[in-house]
Amino acid sequence: MSTPRIAFVLTSHDTLGDTGNDTGYFLSEVAHPYLVLHEAGAEIDFISPEGGPVPMDPSSRDLEDKGNATFLRLEGMEDALNSTTAAADVDPADYDAIYFAGGHGTMWDFPDNEALQHLTAAIYEDGGAVGAVCHGPAGLVNVHLSDGSRLIDGKRVSCFTDAEEHEVELQDVVPFLLETTLRKHGATLEKAGNWEANVAVDGRLVTGQNPASAEGVGEALARILRERPVTA
Repeated sequence: MSTPRIAFVLTSHDTLGDTGNDTGYFLSEVAHPYLVLHEAGAEIDFISPEGGPVPMDPSSRDLEDKGNATFLRLEGMEDALNSTTAAADVDPADYDAIYFAGGHGTMWDFPDNEALQHLTAAIYEDGGAVGAVCHGPAGLVNVHLSDGSRLIDGKRVSCFTDAEEHEVELQDVVPFLLETTLRKHGATLEKAGNWEANVAVDGRLVTGQNPASAEGVGEALARILRERPVTA
């Protein structure tokens, strides 16, 4: 079996609404699944809506977290995060899975990006896996399959919950509430208490609730990729 290849999607958006605060991708939601999947033998490429450098949410830069520190020290990682490929330039045929990392920035630039929608639907319909964690499922809310149905319709999913959004007092800052929107589009939400690890697996769709769930999403994706023939 050839080496599986995964597209890691990171947000290009760096402004937290009108608050004047910075945002971006959440470090552990990139680092923890990356390390799991890298250890499992996967080849991982970084992509983003705009391409080029991607912003890290400064609140997530916890270098006392061993996984975060290890990830950032990996050879070539700084260059990789500064040279992501624009989603519009990615060929879905090159990938066995796509993974949407979280961070509040995703709420602005993931949902309506047509290139990401096409990429996700194509990978999934070709038998690939789709993963997302925390606010990462914002990239799934508008993905339609070739029959016109939504990818998430009727699927069991998890995401950053409305209760968690209220706890961090950003419910009126984000452009929409992710849990509410996923439910509106036909998903069945599986959720745990605030900040508890929770991973929902529905076939080849893997979603996690919050930063504590990121490693588990990586582990679930690794299992799925082990169990299917890869084509890339």
